Amino acid sequence: MEKSIEVKTKRKGLPKAHPISWWMLVVTTMAILMNSIDRLILPTLMPAIMEEFNLTTIEAGFLNSLSFIGTFLGALILGFFSDYIGSGYKRCYSWVIAVAIEIGAGVATAFCKTLGAFQALRIVMGFGSGGSEPINVALIGEWWQKENRGFAIGLHHTGFPLGQFVGPVLIGGVIALTASWRDVFLFIPLLGVPIIIIQLIIATPKKQKKVYDWIKDNGMTVPIDETPVAKPTFKETLFSGLNCLKNRNCLLAIILFFGFIWAEMGIATFLTVHLTQEVGLDLATAAVISGASGLTGWIGQIFWGHYSDMKGRKICLGVIIVGWIAAAIACNFIVSVATGWIILVGWGLFRNSPFPVIYAFLIDSAPKAAASGMGLMIGIALGSAGFLVAPIAGWIIADFGFTTHYMVITAALLLSCIPLFLMKETVKQVA
Repeated sequence: MEKSIEVKTKRKGLPKAHPISWWMLVVTTMAILMNSIDRLILPTLMPAIMEEFNLTTIEAGFLNSLSFIGTFLGALILGFFSDYIGSGYKRCYSWVIAVAIEIGAGVATAFCKTLGAFQALRIVMGFGSGGSEPINVALIGEWWQKENRGFAIGLHHTGFPLGQFVGPVLIGGVIALTASWRDVFLFIPLLGVPIIIIQLIIATPKKQKKVYDWIKDNGMTVPIDETPVAKPTFKETLFSGLNCLKNRNCLLAIILFFGFIWAEMGIATFLTVHLTQEVGLDLATAAVISGASGLTGWIGQIFWGHYSDMKGRKICLGVIIVGWIAAAIACNFIVSVATGWIILVGWGLFRNSPFPVIYAFLIDSAPKAAASGMGLMIGIALGSAGFLVAPIAGWIIADFGFTTHYMVITAALLLSCIPLFLMKETVKQVA
């Protein structure tokens, strides 16, 4: 059954939280930043990789989609595994495993010499990033009070737009210094090592108790039911997560998530190809401009997450869909450096904003299966959309051009209005 969270609409300004909650927010944001950059490496370097392995746009699309096979498996397997290990500070251990897999696969890619090895490591890389994302979101949801869940997840998800801007700049810088796309895979994934160390320092039973005591002392709701219960078996954890699929909001969230991922990956995967082939820019310049949405993305993440806490998740997502449609149509008019910056900066206000709101929607609806529920959503929606969109988009671009490509993305966004209309609001406003 969907859970309603009562929110006092008169509350304004920056939410109050324990300092440890803020530190957890910093760490999980940095982890999302790393995920964002890791997912951008291949699309950003796509022109150079296509040349090295002599790939067509359709073959390049299939190469990019391989990581989403790993995403599907990682989100499901590690999401359920995380719920089995435990919530709160215990979830840190499964998080470390997922991030370590992501780092190892990224570094190993720098040394592979064959297309087959490259393809295999894309799957392993996707397994780590696919598992880390639902665990990461569950972590932040369990270290902040329920009343400010949308704000916390939204702020934590600013790692994506920040990564979308910082990542291409780092990638362009490495290429400029070393003239080798392989060095990008060598150095950038290592950003995750200090993040793991800080997380292990923060996530302890003592620090979690301090946070929860502070939340109760300030008259707010702790994110986890502290009633002692027997540790479930793995089978019980598995069925608890699968029961999420019986929840109407969860099913509709998966469909809605699929639509947004289709649109996001559809634009991002071939954006540097558009900028190099259609606009005529060099790869380093195209890489920097492709990250322009990150300049404003953090604004959209914070604002829409906080807005959904106060006014409701559905109305927030409705406005975001309208902004997304406008941005997808506007991509047809990227014909120069100036228009590229203007349109992509505008896209940033909406690009990643729907995802934290949908995550908060799902946690509201199925709080006892946070990681496995999000693992199902991320695995099914992100895995399937990520696998399908790149080769299909590559085929559309090759046979029909970029204009048709952007119109197909607009159609996917329009269809996403259907599941949104059918979802049940989880935020109850009180005067």
